[in-house]
Amino acid sequence: MLELIQTGIGLLVFTGLIGLFVGSFLNVVIHRLPIMMEREFRAECQNFAGTTTEQDQNDTYNLAIPRSACPKCQHQITALENIPVISWLALRGKCSNCKIPISIRYPLVELSTSLISIGLAWHFGYGLALLGALLFAWALIALILIDADTCLLPDSITLPLVWLGILFNTQGVYTTLPSAVYGAVAGYMSLWSIYWLFKLATGKEGMGYGDFKLLAALGAWLGAAMLPAIILLSSLSGAVIGLIMIAGAKRGWNKPMPFGPYLGIAGLLALIWGQDLSQALYGL
Repeated sequence: MLELIQTGIGLLVFTGLIGLFVGSFLNVVIHRLPIMMEREFRAECQNFAGTTTEQDQNDTYNLAIPRSACPKCQHQITALENIPVISWLALRGKCSNCKIPISIRYPLVELSTSLISIGLAWHFGYGLALLGALLFAWALIALILIDADTCLLPDSITLPLVWLGILFNTQGVYTTLPSAVYGAVAGYMSLWSIYWLFKLATGKEGMGYGDFKLLAALGAWLGAAMLPAIILLSSLSGAVIGLIMIAGAKRGWNKPMPFGPYLGIAGLLALIWGQDLSQALYGL
């Protein structure tokens, strides 16, 4: 089995299948993690105020409990109804019980995670670099969609991502260890500085602390030299998409726009084409 996986086609097929099931799990993370954060914050406030009830203490909610169910009729999703992509197609995008539409985003996340995983397997081949790249990409997919939905970048993902990047680069997988450490520090401090300069100048917060931590994670994985290309690419894409949304009357000038999705996309691009992006930037 291991020899089959190590071959070119076998590796791509195996990685694609794993990507489908990881994408299914990421759908759970994207939906539940912000709710878990909100419930944790509410519980802390109740503990501080001394208003916690026994029902609140026994009301378990995490990535595993309760089982996934239809939000309208509470029909619990069976194993056969939870097969990535295939179940959605078989159900024709509707709940098997009440026929309420199931968002197409679920199979799109699963399929996108699978395709990205296959692309990374094609690029890196079998080895430690592929393992790290998959973990990196899967975490970024979750962060991109959580931030797009809620303007939150959970510490429970960003902080482990920083340490994982440094850990992988102790072996020089993507960059040298000094470059990874400097990248983490420079990534955090650069956006932290911009945040305070903007706040002092305008009295408003231009971004959240989660953006600092995400860029620190990108620096830890890809090195300090990659940060200018990542910042430029994410800023340009964010500005273009923001202007398009404003022109389409889908977003006002004063409505906050999350920066994390653009950082995440830039990080994914830099993981594969980072050297080319950096050379093009420095050439300009």
